[in-house]
Amino acid sequence: MASHPAPRRTPAAVTGRIPRRTALGRGAAATLAAARALAPTLFVGCSLGIPERARTVPVGLLHSQTGPLATSATPLRDIELHAFELCNAAGGILGRTVHLSAPDPRSRADLHVARARRLLDAGAVAVFGCWTSQSRKAVLPVFEERRTPLLYPVQYEGNESSPWVIYGGSVPNQQVLPAIDWLTGPEGGERKKIFLLGSDYVFPRTANFIVKKALAARDLAPVGELYLPLEQRDFKAAVARIVAAGADCVLNTVNGDGNIGLFAALAAARVDSERVPVVSTSIGETELQTLLPEQVRGHFAVASYFQSIDSEANRGWIGGFRREFGHDRVTGDAMEADWCLVHLWKAAVEKAGSFAGDDVREALRDGIEFAGPGGTVRFDPKTQHCTRSFRVGRIRSDRQFDIVHASPAPIEPDPYPQIAFPGWKCDWTADGLTRGAEVPIDGDV
Repeated sequence: MASHPAPRRTPAAVTGRIPRRTALGRGAAATLAAARALAPTLFVGCSLGIPERARTVPVGLLHSQTGPLATSATPLRDIELHAFELCNAAGGILGRTVHLSAPDPRSRADLHVARARRLLDAGAVAVFGCWTSQSRKAVLPVFEERRTPLLYPVQYEGNESSPWVIYGGSVPNQQVLPAIDWLTGPEGGERKKIFLLGSDYVFPRTANFIVKKALAARDLAPVGELYLPLEQRDFKAAVARIVAAGADCVLNTVNGDGNIGLFAALAAARVDSERVPVVSTSIGETELQTLLPEQVRGHFAVASYFQSIDSEANRGWIGGFRREFGHDRVTGDAMEADWCLVHLWKAAVEKAGSFAGDDVREALRDGIEFAGPGGTVRFDPKTQHCTRSFRVGRIRSDRQFDIVHASPAPIEPDPYPQIAFPGWKCDWTADGLTRGAEVPIDGDV
């Protein structure tokens, strides 16, 4: 087994010699404050009292801890810290203690690239990271060049497959297409006047391109479509357009802190959740902590996982996370996918008997399953994506969700739905990517 260079040491004040709660504080606000202080540092070993061992392996965490995406992205870092601490407490992986480095890309795509190179130059055998598709696409060439896996836990637009990315979140056939089925069916109110509102980057534009194809197959079309900058906070004009269009539903792909302004503007315009429900793809329990309950109650989100899933496995997972990070913390869809990715990668490494990227990919060829908090997840070696369930949650006053719909079984991933990308498919166990005709999509994708 090849040796890996040991990561640089951090000052004693931020190593495993102090308790988790002292380092990160309790609750979302304290976590973000601690993140700003610890952003450039290395999290060495674990904080469960495990003595540092000579045999270590470096793993990178690439999540924004400052900027507009910090609210959503920082919990991913936290759940990864928790997962690897437990791995280390159980003896590590292949007898090695996992050392985690978590530089802050500050919600900027260019800094994601710089931080990714730093992690790989330091010998990281894998990196868990990115929130937006913009940042993922920016770093993708780096991981392909270095032949090192990037493990990406967030739902996204599909229309991509790389042999060096392990995709843990839902793709459109597991999220937005079932959402359209639900919205236009009896359970969702048979909505026919859907307004598409999103942030102006690759995920919303591509996801809505697929949505428009699905609506056209039903002889429907959006009553409006609007994209605003990721940093946008004033949504008064956008809400005025929604009202003027006579929409009976909004499919919301706004990401990050912009949702604060969106729901404030909807409430100010007295847009009622019964008459014009907003169905969000990128709002979960973490984001609800920043939103006023009276402004979001009754609206919906679509995801694979909600904290309110009633199972012993889910309750145990939530309890373990809260014991380490504070009992006011919440869990969400991307966190659950991230937890599953850590364990899928660990299983592949142990099956391969090696941390080398090519060996791990070979170990994944037969498919690996993990029983996650939201149900069993299976890695599909053909697409390098995972099976995911589909659920619809209605927002409650306590910033949680009532699950009002769930798919009967996990849905197989298809990053290239033929309704939008005819002829495109991928099979990384055989010939890789098969290209169809080029598909023009409005916007920078």
